[in-house]
Amino acid sequence: MRFTFPILTLCHGGAQRMLVELTNGLTARGHQVVIVMPLGGAVSYEVHSILLITDYPLLRESDFPVSDIIVSNFYTTVPVSQAASRNGKGIHVRLSLCYEPLFLPENEVSFPSYHATDKLIVLSRWQQELIELGHGISGSIVPVGISSTFRNMNIRHKLQEPLNITAILRKVEHGFSWHREQEYLVSQLEIVKQNIPWVNINFISPPDEFYSSASLQSMKDSGKYRFFTPLNDEELCYHYNGADIFVSSSIFDTGSLPGLEAMRCGAALVSVYSGGNLEYARHDENCLLSYRHENRIAEDVIRLIQDPFFRTRIAARGEADSKEWTWENSVRIMEQTTAAFLTGNGVTHPPSSTLLQRLVSSRVRKQ
Repeated sequence: MRFTFPILTLCHGGAQRMLVELTNGLTARGHQVVIVMPLGGAVSYEVHSILLITDYPLLRESDFPVSDIIVSNFYTTVPVSQAASRNGKGIHVRLSLCYEPLFLPENEVSFPSYHATDKLIVLSRWQQELIELGHGISGSIVPVGISSTFRNMNIRHKLQEPLNITAILRKVEHGFSWHREQEYLVSQLEIVKQNIPWVNINFISPPDEFYSSASLQSMKDSGKYRFFTPLNDEELCYHYNGADIFVSSSIFDTGSLPGLEAMRCGAALVSVYSGGNLEYARHDENCLLSYRHENRIAEDVIRLIQDPFFRTRIAARGEADSKEWTWENSVRIMEQTTAAFLTGNGVTHPPSSTLLQRLVSSRVRKQ
């Protein structure tokens, strides 16, 4: 098959990582994949597909080659993808890596963008049901995966360091990071440090974000935290392996990839319910999971610090459970799903919500 992916940027981030893994994987499976990117788009990952960077800061329909499938992935790429599809350049499939209307500006634009095509791909059952309730469209699920680079290196005992509590911090300036609840995260880790002062508090940040963020640099200058700025997956894997407990405070994620990667690397996970992380997170079995309103991150981290046997048990269970999440599986499902869309045999999912089931039942009776 021939794919066109209009992509605005491939900077460091979970959504961008999935785009790279899917496009690289489809290319490896023999498909022709073209990434169309506007002028100024960043490329922070190794790309194996054809990369066309236009000479204009906005994508235009004329930039799209003729293909079988056009895969939009962000609400601003939907109109131009739909225009290219109308002009015979491929079937338009929406890959929703996040549900933009609930946490980004311009929801008056992003919400109706979900009505452009009924060919929809989502990352989790939670996201599937959320969009189904809002728009009456049930997407096909293509799950996230984990790179084989991430693994348990079994080095924690060799580091001879105090217990390491690690989380990811992103740049807050000029960005959309409110859903990460980073102020809450830092305040909860401060409580941990006040109660158990001998632990290390570590933050991982993408280097381009850290070095352009006055707030992150100020935190480092305080001397209370260690900051790591990994340049690649190998360095990120090492820092995950240095974490005894990994903490995620995001309240709104369709996939929540870092928690899953940390589990693969042998860290015990403490997380806030974010929707999509229910695909892999099970409280008291392979992680400690809480709702945001419970304000329980500090309590859960302290519990794991004070009970090393329990911490070891859920870390081991999390690592074992994470092994079913591979990018090879994601690419295979993506390939099958788009092939079905292309042949007109796309899977139709019955509505899962009671409300939509009532609507379907009413329409059937009227017919």
